[in-house]
Amino acid sequence: MTDTALNPAQPHLDSATEPGASTPNDHLRDLYTRIVDAKAGFDVMVEKAEPEFRDVATSFRDMHERHASKIAELLHGHVDKDGSLMGAVNRAVVSIRALFDEIDEDIMDQVRNGEKWVLDAFREAEANCAAPHEAQLIAMRAELEDLLDRTAYLD
Repeated sequence: MTDTALNPAQPHLDSATEPGASTPNDHLRDLYTRIVDAKAGFDVMVEKAEPEFRDVATSFRDMHERHASKIAELLHGHVDKDGSLMGAVNRAVVSIRALFDEIDEDIMDQVRNGEKWVLDAFREAEANCAAPHEAQLIAMRAELEDLLDRTAYLD
């Protein structure tokens, strides 16, 4: 068992010593990070979106915010609220795209590709956590899948 399992405040992965997530908390932290990183892109997307697309971007952003908050609670607040470098990349990509193109339904392919990473992290966390947490994670994943289904008409 790693120190991470004993100390939830411990950084979740040390790439020098751990090849990947190994405890339930590691998987939850990885999921949290992916959600926060995705939300970072949607923060900019909401700001720069065309009016007819803003509600869609807002729906994704608000859902990710709720999910991040719930997962932070599961981890008793022991999370890196800033996410990872990928969050900065997501913000930059959306900002740069907004300079050259409209932020509208044409971006949905990129949104769906990004959300696949979040869905993968949900499944990994579900497979490696206790039953009470698993049920909550499944419900959150279902909410994301439902939002993706409800926005399928934009493809």
